[in-house]
Amino acid sequence: MRIDLHTHSTASDGTDTPAELVRNAAAAGLDVVALTDHDSVGGYAGARAALPAGLTLVTGTELSCRIGGVSMHMLAYLFDPDEPELARERELVRDDRVPRAQGMVAKLRELGVPVTWEQVARIAGDGAVGRPHVAAAMVELGVVDTVSDAFTPQWLANDGRAYVDKHELDPFDAVRLVKAAGGVTVFAHPLAVKRGRTVPESVIAELAAAGLDGVEVDHMDHDDAARARLRGLAADLGLLTTGSSDYHGSRKTVALGEYTTDPEIYGEIVRRATGAFPVPGAGG
Repeated sequence: MRIDLHTHSTASDGTDTPAELVRNAAAAGLDVVALTDHDSVGGYAGARAALPAGLTLVTGTELSCRIGGVSMHMLAYLFDPDEPELARERELVRDDRVPRAQGMVAKLRELGVPVTWEQVARIAGDGAVGRPHVAAAMVELGVVDTVSDAFTPQWLANDGRAYVDKHELDPFDAVRLVKAAGGVTVFAHPLAVKRGRTVPESVIAELAAAGLDGVEVDHMDHDDAARARLRGLAADLGLLTTGSSDYHGSRKTVALGEYTTDPEIYGEIVRRATGAFPVPGAGG
């Protein structure tokens, strides 16, 4: 089985619609794909309706969190999307995305980058606006060559010159809320140092004690040393280890299925979940 547990659609900051994403996942030879848009479950219906035969859809989200002044992302799988407390927190984060993006536009203009809010809003479309949309506007203007090039201290990285904070969950609250909604939690790209500061291993240990299920190890932003370090830490803490593409369509160079999760780990995630279940494709 080929399993990719971290992808994004136009419901957040990817370039594939949910329907296109599942069709592309099947074409890439995946057996299982998780849709994990940022703080959103808005792509579920479109993905389910178009789900090809032979592909299983895992519903999820990527929650925006912050601890000790450091941003981090928490992948949540197979939770009840209608559980009210978790739904309310996702809405608070989404509501803060527009003023945050507008703040980044204002900072960029102060730095001499002629980006406009209208340009960013056009790029975001109906998705949950975020930094990749601002970065895409910078690419259009020729300020940077790629979206990834905008995620530096010079521009949009955490604590970068044009960075603006947003409402984010405490990760311990995120673990608690997802658990209460019957879901499973995995700390996304925990050692992605190119994105900015990362949380110390002591915090990962505390999160494990609080119920964190796993860490994402095989990811494009982790080099071999980071992966080895995370595997050792996960073994010490009894955490599951996943691998995923973090696919964003044409917004990033990584391909669907470029990194995958071991079928036994996937099976354990499904076994632990009680809020929702994987959806097998019947041909959409």
